[in-house]
Amino acid sequence: MKNLLLIGLFGLVSLNAHAQDQDETGTYNGEKYGYIIDKSGKKIEGVVHLHGGYSSPWQNQLKVKFVAIADIDKVKNKIKFKTYDTDDIKEYMLYEGDTPRVFKSVKYSNMREALNSSESSTGLSAGFKAINNLSRTEQFAEVVAEGKITVYKLYGYPTALSANSTQAITQRETDRLRENPNYIFSKKGGKAEELTPAKAKIILADCPYVKAKITKGEYGSLKNEEKKRSGLGKFIRDEISNSTVDKLSIINEVIYDYNENCK
Repeated sequence: MKNLLLIGLFGLVSLNAHAQDQDETGTYNGEKYGYIIDKSGKKIEGVVHLHGGYSSPWQNQLKVKFVAIADIDKVKNKIKFKTYDTDDIKEYMLYEGDTPRVFKSVKYSNMREALNSSESSTGLSAGFKAINNLSRTEQFAEVVAEGKITVYKLYGYPTALSANSTQAITQRETDRLRENPNYIFSKKGGKAEELTPAKAKIILADCPYVKAKITKGEYGSLKNEEKKRSGLGKFIRDEISNSTVDKLSIINEVIYDYNENCK
């Protein structure tokens, strides 16, 4: 089993290395310029195209396509994208309409998704699914809140990443991953950790303003969590799915308030 897992890991590394060498030619359509930030901290503006789409947002965590302004042929409206991953850059941004979407490189292995099972993740395929998630020790994650506490959205990886893989991705698995991203946080640039209600209360406790509102029950998202605890008699937290937790409400309400008022 150990040898099989090592072979699977080597295959994933080889696949990524091969894809890294591939360029893609496209047409310049007057898009708003985004940027990348390289490892030295240099910001380079240009056209950014996501690697993944609506049905595979986890692909955006692996790599991104980019061409600098200086390399755009505006006469022929031609651009030649280069592919970058976390070995090359530490951040990228593109516009979706007028809204900037920022992805930053974070060091984090998605243990929750590695342990999560689905109808297509049993036996050997479950091992490959675990590899897909645990081997991604550094990946791009989309910023959903930024400040003293930065929160990122992170998708789990399916059993297989390539279309011609023998382990096909079922629609049910794809939908589950796409509709149930995880949220991780970093406080003051520290280690990235999974966001849970318990950890939220710990990291927010250094701000008297927010702590007082939590104590008074003024945050509906955390108040709802307390109701779930008391309603069950005792609250059993599911370390794998956290399916009872509305993390996005905690982010939008409590962490936003913290970042705005606790400097």
